[in-house]
Amino acid sequence: MKLRTTKLRSSRQKPGGMSKLRESGMQSRRRSWLVVLLVVFGSSVGLSACSSSHDADMADTSMLPDFAQSAPSSVQEAYLFAIDHPEDLAHQPCYCGCGSMGHKSNLDCFISDVAENGTITFDDHAIGCGICVDIAQDTIRLTADGKSPVEIRQFVDGRYGKFGPPTPTPLPSA
Repeated sequence: MKLRTTKLRSSRQKPGGMSKLRESGMQSRRRSWLVVLLVVFGSSVGLSACSSSHDADMADTSMLPDFAQSAPSSVQEAYLFAIDHPEDLAHQPCYCGCGSMGHKSNLDCFISDVAENGTITFDDHAIGCGICVDIAQDTIRLTADGKSPVEIRQFVDGRYGKFGPPTPTPLPSA
């Protein structure tokens, strides 16, 4: 913090004038530090509120496919959610147009197959598709908020229906 000093021009000062000036400067610096602390604290609270954790259990990042290792955290989180909660994404359609690629739900944007032995074959489609990731992120958030698959489906249909035809995803049972 750079402090600016000013030389007084008048040789006639009121008694206590210099000490009042010093007190005023100290109070100003205290206020400045207080403002800085409030801004830093407020930012950290705001960032923690915007963190990507939605209280959902997530697989370990070592399970991510190589192509997702350097992806943005929202994309990684969507892939991890698909690993741990495939049934949640299987209830939700995708509206990016991927139905023409054979996808049947939002899950197919992330995982194309799970073998009997548990080996996962990932689909790289969602790496470059914001709609797929956004639908998964909304599903993560709404699931953490306690919404049912039917309520999440209504939200997804309402929000993303304007983007394109949905995948042929059956409605979740009530």
